[in-house]
Amino acid sequence: METKTVVVGLSGGVDSAVSAYLLKKQEYEVIGLFMKNWEDDDDSEYCSSRQDLIDATAVADVIGIDIEAVNFAKEYKDRVFAEFLSEYSAGRTPNPDVLCNSEIKFKAFLDHAIRLGADKIATGHYARVRERNGLFELLKGVDNTKDQSYFLNRLNQYQLSKAMFPVGDMCKTEVRRIAEEIGLPNAKKKDSTGICFIGERPFREFLHRYLANKPGPIKTPDGRIVGEHIGLSYYTLGQRKGIGVGGSKFGNGEPWFVARKDIPNNTLYSVQGHDHPWLQSFSLSATRPNWISGTAPEAGRMLGLKTRYRMADQECKVIRTDDESVVVSSLDPLWAVTPGQSAVFYDGEVCLGGAIIDTSR
Repeated sequence: METKTVVVGLSGGVDSAVSAYLLKKQEYEVIGLFMKNWEDDDDSEYCSSRQDLIDATAVADVIGIDIEAVNFAKEYKDRVFAEFLSEYSAGRTPNPDVLCNSEIKFKAFLDHAIRLGADKIATGHYARVRERNGLFELLKGVDNTKDQSYFLNRLNQYQLSKAMFPVGDMCKTEVRRIAEEIGLPNAKKKDSTGICFIGERPFREFLHRYLANKPGPIKTPDGRIVGEHIGLSYYTLGQRKGIGVGGSKFGNGEPWFVARKDIPNNTLYSVQGHDHPWLQSFSLSATRPNWISGTAPEAGRMLGLKTRYRMADQECKVIRTDDESVVVSSLDPLWAVTPGQSAVFYDGEVCLGGAIIDTSR
């Protein structure tokens, strides 16, 4: 068999490192590529890209592959960060990791890899690809505590046809074991958390640099003012910490949650109790649907639904779908459905695609 060339996105983390090792072991021609997607504050104490590049280079050395560093900061700023700020400015809560996958890792990176002569690209995502009946399907990762298909919901047939996820059929514990066994320098490196360009820095502090403050009242459902917010952009539905309401002065001692944003009146609504009715929804509409197969599911079909990454699939029914939107109803209440986040649809282990949450009720 002709040796195929695979360009692996080496992030400096253990998952992509083991992915590169597994491909090399399978006798692919493997090239490592480190993506630099952010450079606004490289000297910041929170920016880990310099250390990540050092780790990725050390990994390539141990595995015995070449590595190239490529700067996608402009593409990231234009395609991902601009949308991120636009959504937050509108009072919504976007998921830039979803956009980063479709626009950077599986577009800018893929295009660059093809120019290098790659047949395929690979990443350390916990997901799988299956070709069936001439179509490429995106499947959940075998390790359901690490499955990342949610973040890949906007991929298309071409992108999936070029994608490999070598650790997708493994558990994280096995990935760590292999990394230690072969002496990878990042075998015990902590998993990265949060949005790539924000790193470990306080999120509100980061947003302050880009968004204006516009204070307004925090009210309860019955109209009582219980505090002041610093600007609707800085809060997300379901948020519990950092609201600025609490103690015995108001309410019944139960925790407070952000429940609604009244943007025209610059008012934030907060409720007490995790199960408050304002935090429960039985239907939602979402825009800009992306169906991985290229075909939307028919109205009336029962699907699995995630409106947050960590939640279990909820049974939902497709009420209506077209090129612009999808409307679904859920059998069980959905908690704190958040405009700007992704609604991702499943048929068992197959991720069918997703859309951007617009409204719920």
